Amino acid sequence: MDIRKIDDNLSVSPQIAVEDVAEIARLGFRTLVANRPDREEPGQPAMADIEAAATEHGLQWVYLPVASGNITDQNVDQFAPMIRDAEKPVLAFCRSGTRCTVLWALSSARDHGPEEVLSRARQAGYDITGLIPRLIQQANKH
Repeated sequence: MDIRKIDDNLSVSPQIAVEDVAEIARLGFRTLVANRPDREEPGQPAMADIEAAATEHGLQWVYLPVASGNITDQNVDQFAPMIRDAEKPVLAFCRSGTRCTVLWALSSARDHGPEEVLSRARQAGYDITGLIPRLIQQANKH
């Protein structure tokens, strides 16, 4: 697993395996969020199997699939309250972790400046500078 901490409430990861869920729980995560659509690519673990493992290990499960390269304002509007209300800390995963980071960044831009959001993403290993116009747009919604 390649878990990358965004802040005290959220970490992101590329695709996890069913076998990773026990370790995720052992690491102290309380909520597991899937931002990847089921069957997005051949060979990807079934979300139902990951959900069952999450439940077995006492994790809150959230399935919020988002199409790669097509994150809408509606997706951001769903992600923001989900993260706010989830048991923390949260681990969100997708194919590479980028979608989760983008969802977090766009929702966080409403409460934090774009520079802070870019910095946190960069520290986690994600370059989202291409999102600057959308980050500013989201910041102006606040």
